Amino acid sequence: MRHHSNNRKFGREKTQRHALLRSLARNLIRDSRIRTTTAKAKELRPFVEKLVTRAKVGTMASKRLIVSRLQSVNETNKLIETAAKYKSRAGGYTRIVRLADRDLDGSPMSMIEFV
Repeated sequence: MRHHSNNRKFGREKTQRHALLRSLARNLIRDSRIRTTTAKAKELRPFVEKLVTRAKVGTMASKRLIVSRLQSVNETNKLIETAAKYKSRAGGYTRIVRLADRDLDGSPMSMIEFV
């Protein structure tokens, strides 16, 4: 049964999908703004916002959990530094801005950035 499994597949297997989200999250944390398709941005938002919520705590356990999700220590440290400015915010750390469709195939494009 497929109960409660309504995430986007992107035509990829599970491991490839996780690698894609991990890579997008690392790029977003590193650059604080990336341009991607709208579907990928919508799927990336809850993934990153959960990590920011975890990074606000700043304990060693939360740092280890973030490293396990991102597979990168540099981006984890940067996320913990940037999460400090969201201490008083209860959520909504990212913003998705629609852009013009891609010329090549007409895919709807968006920019996701930290607020």
